[in-house]
Amino acid sequence: MDPTIRKAVFPVAGMGTRFLPATKAMAKEMLPVVDKPLIQYAVEEAVAAGIEQVIFVTGRGKRSIEDHFDHQDGLESQLLAKGKDDLARVYREVSDMAEVIYVRQKQPLGLGHAVWCARHAVGDEPFAVILPDDLMDAEPGAIGRMKAAYEASGASQLAVEPVDPADVGSYGVIDPGPFNGETYPVRGLVEKPAPAVAPSNQSVIGRYILSPKVFDPLSKGGAGAGGEIQLTDALQALITDFGEALQAYPFTGARFDCGSKLGYLKAQIEFGLRRGEFGSELADYLRQRLTETAADNGAQPVSQR
Repeated sequence: MDPTIRKAVFPVAGMGTRFLPATKAMAKEMLPVVDKPLIQYAVEEAVAAGIEQVIFVTGRGKRSIEDHFDHQDGLESQLLAKGKDDLARVYREVSDMAEVIYVRQKQPLGLGHAVWCARHAVGDEPFAVILPDDLMDAEPGAIGRMKAAYEASGASQLAVEPVDPADVGSYGVIDPGPFNGETYPVRGLVEKPAPAVAPSNQSVIGRYILSPKVFDPLSKGGAGAGGEIQLTDALQALITDFGEALQAYPFTGARFDCGSKLGYLKAQIEFGLRRGEFGSELADYLRQRLTETAADNGAQPVSQR
């Protein structure tokens, strides 16, 4: 099997109920961080890693994602006619970013089911899975490093990050072998374990490089934690039933969980502070607000600590 990774699957059928009412008529993946939607950050990471084909697994109410990566008749020419060449270039770059395929997840049966829905588009080759809710800030990007690790070793790659042991029940968690300087061999995985029985505090986060063998256990459609078809269970089956090697790649950048309101706000602040046209003004505003809040609470102003 050719180890080159050419395709990436983006499961984007979730309804985003935690962000209602904003997501009542808008795909959660289209929520902007400053002036760019979450989904675009994820696609840019994939393209920077050499991914050629983007496979969106969509559901009802996700038309805005399709529109975002499509051409809109007349808009580019209107921008050029008004002398807005920079905006026209941005428009063209988004539309031409990658070859895009859309498949439908007709029922919300879990992440594993969403990946399985992409099986015909993926075919018999290794592929990436990217969860746009995890805005992962690193250079080079996580998926690029994991892609290189897969192409060198042939072992499926899972991005992991340590979490508070009390929070492991919200994640898929690995049973890691000895760290080899770059990755951990994965001896097993469990979805949302109780803290008392979790094999570690190394949680799986939203980046994967997978062998197409994963479609075999996913085809069985067995429900796992939460009554859903869990990708974690299929990965465990790769180890136990197929003898496949899995490796855990420790992510070392900054991850913003934009599936939560707090994580989304943190991303807004972080990426806003980096913008040359208003970053310093935003920093001044935040310092002022922190000082005012401290004064309102009877604490010493931040600037005097």
